[in-house]
Amino acid sequence: QVQLVESGGGLVQPGGSLRLSCAASGRIFTINAMGWYRQAPGKQRELVATITNGGRTNYADSIKGRFTISRDNAPNTVYLEMNSLKPEDTAVYYCKADSRFGNYWGQGTQVTVSL
Repeated sequence: QVQLVESGGGLVQPGGSLRLSCAASGRIFTINAMGWYRQAPGKQRELVATITNGGRTNYADSIKGRFTISRDNAPNTVYLEMNSLKPEDTAVYYCKADSRFGNYWGQGTQVTVSL
């Protein structure tokens, strides 16, 4: 089992920045990759960014150049630095860990971009 706890969400004005964190615990040695997904009201959950154990990253086109994913392997934490935030970035952001035994999700953290 892998447990994920997200933090760092909140309310920010358009153009502002936020940094999300996701701390993994449990059988972290089984994790191959981690990532961030988001789900806006009435929409499907979508990929934001992923990062492998080797540091290879992948980003959704909608956030390229504005968001950066990074990872500390000790402790096993993944970050999402979000800059130049737009109202359309408003969503619940979820952390995901891909492991040899399955995929695990965090509980989500709300990000609201509004005046």
